[in-house]
Amino acid sequence: MSTTTVTSAEFDLTPAELAPYIQHTKIDPDATRDEMVAHAQEAVTHGFNAAMVPASWLPVVVAELRGTGVGVASALDFPTVGVMTSAGKAAEAAEIARLGATQLDIGVQVGWLKSGRYDDFREDIAGVVRASGLPVKVMLELPLLTDDEKETAVELAMEAGAAFLKNASSGQIETANPASVRYLVDRARNGVQVKASGSIKTYRQGLELLRAGASLLGTSAGLAIVTDTGDESTVSY
Repeated sequence: MSTTTVTSAEFDLTPAELAPYIQHTKIDPDATRDEMVAHAQEAVTHGFNAAMVPASWLPVVVAELRGTGVGVASALDFPTVGVMTSAGKAAEAAEIARLGATQLDIGVQVGWLKSGRYDDFREDIAGVVRASGLPVKVMLELPLLTDDEKETAVELAMEAGAAFLKNASSGQIETANPASVRYLVDRARNGVQVKASGSIKTYRQGLELLRAGASLLGTSAGLAIVTDTGDESTVSY
């Protein structure tokens, strides 16, 4: 599914008009089949960019969304990042693509980066890109990195074939903010886009992230955002 980058500070969208930029996320470990079906149906009803779901639920969600125009996204080496082997990530990426996902978000080996294992860090991402054949969004976990490490991570991710750069995997690492989005937008090249992720709860917050240059918003609070009912008490990962 194509995306449109909102970059003008003068650009305005109604809450409902944010829907095509939102990846409607549900990764609760206790989610039931009925809940996953309802999640997919919400994505269709509101016109979200994609339903982001665990790989184990892909057959159900893919079947529900077939022919609707709504994308199906999944993630690996997540929510705890950097715990899978590179071979394991590539194998899971291939299976996720076989099951019908159209987009894939991945965690990175932060420890490898900090250890100077740059070739391994790059190849870990590149292996997923090759194995899946899907647009891959790379969760860079910016708050865990030094300034130099951030620059290196961005470059290596793009060299590996990342389609999107992400500021973080979730709100446990960073609340998505315009400064992090602009940091990535300023360094993205060759068509690489930026996805903002982490405790996005409100319409106003989502709009500010799009204005900063994000092309996508990853959030479990999509319904609250498009109905402008989200506030600081809203739960969002």
